Amino acid sequence: VGGPFWREGKEPLAEMSENKAEEPQNSQDLTVFVQNLLQQMESDAVTLIMKFSYFYLQQGRFQTMSDAIIDRIDEMGNRIDDLEKSIADLMTQAGFDENEAKKEAEAAQKAAQQEEQPKAQEN
Repeated sequence: VGGPFWREGKEPLAEMSENKAEEPQNSQDLTVFVQNLLQQMESDAVTLIMKFSYFYLQQGRFQTMSDAIIDRIDEMGNRIDDLEKSIADLMTQAGFDENEAKKEAEAAQKAAQQEEQPKAQEN
């Protein structure tokens, strides 16, 4: 099973213990082994930092795009509100009363229903 995601499956200690012929036999071998291990750890740390930096960069771009979309939605909402207000103003200037229009529509609907009732009773 692999190690942490930034290691990409590299496990120098596990490889070392599996291959006993490569185990450090003296202080010079141990020094080389430790230097190699430190280089690998440094490489892993750099890789990890780069991946996290990329993640935060992408997160920043996503946040910027999200903010822009939300700003556009807010702008469209404001424009719709302005349009509704303009329509209401035009209706008022034209002498159109919304309540009167509703009453007229209801009266027309009742008249239509009353006309249909005698026809339904005849059938």
